[in-house]
Amino acid sequence: MLTWTLQQEIPVPGDVLPLLVQGEEPVASFKTFRDSATFTTKRLIVRDAQGITGKKVEIYSLPYNAIHMWSSENAGVLDWNSEIELWTKAGHIKVKLAKGADVRRIDSLIAWAVLNSH
Repeated sequence: MLTWTLQQEIPVPGDVLPLLVQGEEPVASFKTFRDSATFTTKRLIVRDAQGITGKKVEIYSLPYNAIHMWSSENAGVLDWNSEIELWTKAGHIKVKLAKGADVRRIDSLIAWAVLNSH
């Protein structure tokens, strides 16, 4: 199972733009622990800097039409983190949301993306 943690919303990083295909536009980006996650009009792109220097970068690309189902869980009194879970053709993905991330905004982005891609 893949797990990512999204923090606060950020401007779309410039280094994501070369990853986009013709007709694809960035919609929203979020800071992750070491890099960023960007929702586009076609997919979710997660950039994961690795190693001590962060020069090695792994890029995950999840097309919205690969998402079969998702769930969202808001933070509780003792549990500070919210979560989004995605069931995809590639398996189960858990997206943890730090205190600064709006679970309803991200749930809305996923709903918009998935429901418009099928």
